[in-house]
Amino acid sequence: MKILVIGSGGREHALAWKIAQSPRVKTVFVAPGNGGTATTARVRNLPITDIERLGDFCVAEDVHLTVVGPEGPLAAGVVDHFRMRRLRIFGPTRAAAQLESSKAFAKEFMQRHRIPTAGHRTFSDPAPAHAYIDERSCALVVKADGLAAGKGVVVAATAQQAHAAVDDMLERNSYGVQHGEQGARVVIEDFLEGEEASFIVLVDGQHVLPLASSQDHKRLRDGDEGPNTGGMGAYSPAPVVTPEVHARVMREIIVPTVQAMAAEGHAYTGFLYAGLMIDRQGRASTLEFNCRLGDPETQPILMRLKSDLVQVLDAAIDGKLDRVELQWDRRTALSVVLAAPGYPESPRLGEVIEGLPAAAEDLQVFHAGTRLEAGALRTSGGRVLAVTALGDSLRMAQSRAYTGVRQIHFEGMQFRQDIGWRALKRQDRA
Repeated sequence: MKILVIGSGGREHALAWKIAQSPRVKTVFVAPGNGGTATTARVRNLPITDIERLGDFCVAEDVHLTVVGPEGPLAAGVVDHFRMRRLRIFGPTRAAAQLESSKAFAKEFMQRHRIPTAGHRTFSDPAPAHAYIDERSCALVVKADGLAAGKGVVVAATAQQAHAAVDDMLERNSYGVQHGEQGARVVIEDFLEGEEASFIVLVDGQHVLPLASSQDHKRLRDGDEGPNTGGMGAYSPAPVVTPEVHARVMREIIVPTVQAMAAEGHAYTGFLYAGLMIDRQGRASTLEFNCRLGDPETQPILMRLKSDLVQVLDAAIDGKLDRVELQWDRRTALSVVLAAPGYPESPRLGEVIEGLPAAAEDLQVFHAGTRLEAGALRTSGGRVLAVTALGDSLRMAQSRAYTGVRQIHFEGMQFRQDIGWRALKRQDRA
């Protein structure tokens, strides 16, 4: 069979790599793909991004199913269009994808259904937003309402930082946010203390199938310093998600969200990502929802997945996730992101990439911002590569990944040297 993956990043390379392992698959098309998907066995790039043309391609090539990687096509209604044409696709409709495309919608939804989250207010006018900041005496988080590629969030330790973030988002749109129909808005919410984790599940409209837990590193520099990014590394499993925390998240956040979306007329299908803040008592609050797999969490998660992903996606599209049980590699997987110079503010592109280590059973290099040009691999995005390794322990996975990292070179390459530090610290305390 033929499968289509929509997207061009590291998440999509990992999806295509995993799907291509299925004995049922002849070809995986990635639209538009990157330099890594162009050279992966049984994977071909498809230089199409227009939704209608993608649908035409699926009809002409008899594509068995499509899986959507990034949030942009979901917010644009690719699932609605494909379903209208009776094409098999895994992802939420445009209405359901508001859980990610509108921070204001998500917060109001959680408030209506008593899903644990931080207290908040939404503003479209800077003046009342600034007045609200002055009223508060706690640290705040300012979020742009719309798609911002993971960068439209400012954790403001001071009122001055919060004021600046409001001006950046409402007046200057410094983060390049794709605004919804209501225009520029910001959500200002209380800062929550604790440890973050990524909780990702598959949903078929009714049934929920959790993936392995994971944790990413958002800040650019070691020790969680520097600006927020789309993610500088991740690992799976995440020790902070204990069996008790897992059960509580399913009971208090995931299942109520799926049930409430259905009750409001937006039955949810697709990957659902809950970004969590877990406090010292093991209580989880929802920081945000994403309507897709996380990046870079996808890379270590799929390195550990032993099940045939195509069979899982088929069951999800057919509403039969209750009949699926996932098989996982017991080892830990850890992924280190290599970023372009100047990332995240103004990445410099076009650098030649050299020294990629050979793929192995316990090591894969997933491409994100890369392109092939006259036979040379060059940088084409802020986050360039994700070196992902398996190990019998977190330390072993970390060592294997960084061994791979040290073989790679491009001018100005940035990466963190402490991916996994939170879990290692937790292990040391234990």
